[in-house]
Formats: sequence, structure tokens, C-alpha cells
Amino acid sequence: MSAAEAGGVFHRARGRTLDAFPAEKESEWKGPFYFILGADPQFGLMKAWSTGDCDNGGDEWEQEIRLTEQAVQAINKLNPKPKFFVLCGDLIHAMPGVKVVFSGHYHRNAGGTYQNLDMVVSSAIGCQLGRDPHGLRVVVVTAEKIVHRYYSLDELSEKGIEDDLMALIKKK
Repeated sequence: MSAAEAGGVFHRARGRTLDAFPAEKESEWKGPFYFILGADPQFGLMKAWSTGDCDNGGDEWEQEIRLTEQAVQAINKLNPKPKFFVLCGDLIHAMPGVKVVFSGHYHRNAGGTYQNLDMVVSSAIGCQLGRDPHGLRVVVVTAEKIVHRYYSLDELSEKGIEDDLMALIKKK
């Protein structure tokens, strides 16, 4: 994208409102801002790459966890703070202990299971390509299990998170 095209993108955003930010001062365009984009932490790849076994290796994540923590610490020290942080690309290479992988981009709810690994695809907040309503997936993680449920935006706004999920969240 050229500088002229980028300027056009920002210009088109002026005057629009966004209700996503809680503070009143954040609900309208106020001028330039910045955000941070991180890519490909790919937990497990560094060990697999170093041993030359990218197909089967990658069961150790220590290096990637240390680097990801370093990235978060560096971002937290920035002044002024970025408006948000986006993490994209390959998040994991190998999955020791991973039971569920969550993703989006399909613009409809979907999923499946392969070798005891659940794949959960959440539909979009925006454009729907299936019959699912615009929505969000709430994921509750406990020591024993991972429970997830897709809510339409209206349902989540009007009713909130259901009692059974709230009970799991409050459980110590």
C-alpha cells in the first residue's frame, strides 16, 4: 500500500464512530494512532528447526515462550501505548498438551476432531457466509476441561454468559 493509499484509508475513517472502546474519548476518530503487529511465534518450531526434524519435532516451546514474553514486556514499556496488538500467522508448530485449536476466517461455525485434537472454527463478527448470526465464542478454560459456546452478538448483549459457564469461571 502506498503512502497515498494509506492516507486515503485514514481519511475515510474520519468522522466515523466506534462504540467498541469504553472510554468516551476513544469512541470517535481523534487522529493518528499506532498498533503493534506480531507474527509467527510458532511455538515448537525453533527446536524442530535446530534438530532438522520439522515434521516430527517441536515438542519444546521454551525459546518461543521466552521470546513472546520479551515481546509483551517490550510492548508494555512503550509510551505512548499502542491502541491494540494483533498476533497473526502460525501460532504453534507442535502441540504438546494442546487439546483444542480455535480459529476463525471461515465466516461460519465449523470444526472437527483428528487424533484427539479438536478444531473449533468460530463464525465472524462481520460478514457471514453461512447461516450463523454475527457473534463471538466464549471459551472457558479450567484445570480439567475447555468449554466453549458461540453467542450471537444480540444474545451476548442481552443475556450475557450463561450460568453454567459463569459457574466454571468462578470455580477456584
